[in-house]
Amino acid sequence: MHNAIHVIREEHRSIGAVMHGLQTLARLAENPQVKPRFEVFRAMIYYIDAFPERMHHPKEDRDLFARLERRAPQAAALIHSLKEEHEKGAQLVRDLEQKLLAFEQSWPKGAAAFAAAVEQYAQFHWEHMRKEEELLMPLAEKMLHEEDWQAIDASFAGNRDPIADLREQDFDRLFARIVEIAPEPIGLGERWKPPAA
Repeated sequence: MHNAIHVIREEHRSIGAVMHGLQTLARLAENPQVKPRFEVFRAMIYYIDAFPERMHHPKEDRDLFARLERRAPQAAALIHSLKEEHEKGAQLVRDLEQKLLAFEQSWPKGAAAFAAAVEQYAQFHWEHMRKEEELLMPLAEKMLHEEDWQAIDASFAGNRDPIADLREQDFDRLFARIVEIAPEPIGLGERWKPPAA
């Protein structure tokens, strides 16, 4: 397996872990007897928005998708679909942010709408990652040449670009912060409690 494919799969696992935690906590927050810590939701949504948008999707679009489309024109429809999903995913995150704001301002109202938006985004993103891993990556492994992989691997490594390196460190810190403040069983933070009377 080429390094870039390994990196993409690892990034998918990180994004997936945060999405799974977000789904679990959104369901927990539907209980009006439990007061959620909204900063946990904000951190999680920021992570699933900023990490894919700043690092993951641009590298896929610019390096992996573009090279694969040149080598395998038959992949054009799949690549076009995945690029459209990158744009749609960003729109769904905006909806998540709006639903979270409404939920926070009107708690306990808005919990169901927020949980539904989380579920919609999560199902969309799981399917998107599945298409990349099951359809696109095997085709890329088969069709791309060694010089393509050298360029793609270098792009995904990011360690030659101090700005990319800084961003990766920032996201590592954000991920660690999510684990620190998210309640059990998602993270290490205190369980959410009933609101004070």
